[in-house]
Amino acid sequence: MTQHDDYRIEPRVPGIDDYLRLRDVSGLSPFSREAAEKGLPNSIFGVCLMNGDTVVGMGRIIGDGGCFFQVTDIAIMPEHQGKGLGKMIMAALTGYIESQLPKTAYISLIADVPANRLYQQFGFAETAPRSVGMARKVR
Repeated sequence: MTQHDDYRIEPRVPGIDDYLRLRDVSGLSPFSREAAEKGLPNSIFGVCLMNGDTVVGMGRIIGDGGCFFQVTDIAIMPEHQGKGLGKMIMAALTGYIESQLPKTAYISLIADVPANRLYQQFGFAETAPRSVGMARKVR
């Protein structure tokens, strides 16, 4: 992996304000503050990508703690994208997956194109046609 002297990974879930800001500026779907306040403390593991004292990226693992896990919230501020920083985030999450999760755990994610190419580098493979991702929002 490329060295990024100006960036570092901190193994922690982002704070509410950073989480909501990063989702917004990176183009991810928005969540309410109430939802973030409820959901973030239930994270299995998280990382913050730091540039100085500023959180410029993040990633989380969520799940039931034993059988099923999902990589989510991979986000980097637009002005920091295109520098291979997504690899730093995924490497940190993968390190946790490989060292801390049960060997029988099922780890999934929903990949936006072209980010699917990044996730393939970390062992994720498309499941279609055997299975397809599905989603639903509360109305």
